Amino acid sequence: MLLKECYERIGGDYDGVLSRMISEATVKKFAVKFLSDKSYDLLISSLENADLKEAFRAAHTLKGICQNLGFNMLFGSVDPLTESLRNADAPPPKELVEAVKRDYEKTVSAIAMLDE
Repeated sequence: MLLKECYERIGGDYDGVLSRMISEATVKKFAVKFLSDKSYDLLISSLENADLKEAFRAAHTLKGICQNLGFNMLFGSVDPLTESLRNADAPPPKELVEAVKRDYEKTVSAIAMLDE
């Protein structure tokens, strides 16, 4: 799959990220690097352990990465989760967590299909 097709599949802002990073090779390099980022894993494990402070930190980091890489679909689901965790004293609504899980899986699946 070509990079532009990948961005279309994940509801990403290909043109926006390309204008910031200048070359497609740079965009692809950082998109592929996203597969090894641990923010999502930390978010999920922190939620499972009811560590809401750490879950907020991980969600906030994931949100920033998605914004920088133009992963709009995933950004759109992680943003409300992040805000629900800000100063939270109770777990976030399950539907927010499920939306992030769904969009994360779509995103990493599409990136994994990029042409080498």
